[in-house]
Amino acid sequence: MSKLHVTTTINGEPTEFLCEPTQAVLDVLRDQLGLTGTKEGCGSGDCGACTIMLDGRMVCSCLVLGAEAEGKKIETIEGMAQGDHLHALQKKFIEFAALQCGICTPGFLMASRALLERNNNPTETEVRYWLAGNLCRCTGYDKIVRAVMEVAADMRGAAR
Repeated sequence: MSKLHVTTTINGEPTEFLCEPTQAVLDVLRDQLGLTGTKEGCGSGDCGACTIMLDGRMVCSCLVLGAEAEGKKIETIEGMAQGDHLHALQKKFIEFAALQCGICTPGFLMASRALLERNNNPTETEVRYWLAGNLCRCTGYDKIVRAVMEVAADMRGAAR
């Protein structure tokens, strides 16, 4: 089987890679490009640990083929911080102890950012619904939801 040449943009950087026709974006990111922040939790799209943004849509990178990234824009957890400056959500997750083992954290952060980019005034129910595709076995969800709600409140305060 011959490898496919894919040209894409990852975290704002033009990127090219070769992949097998059946290789998932998750495996390309981690194994070929060294972007190991995106985690594999289940490999079947059920846990959300491998959540990335693909052309502005949240997707489980374990379910998307590398070849499908051709010409698309990918955003991973590595692109969330600006250099050494953490994103507000990353800071709040630390402050609220909304993480433990770390497997689910990148997916929760990516999903939370996607929510707040669309709605900076979500109700708690909306946050819980939006994050329902992300599973955590360590922290429970309360600290995660509180961190997202706090960042949303901060965003609204800054927008005034």
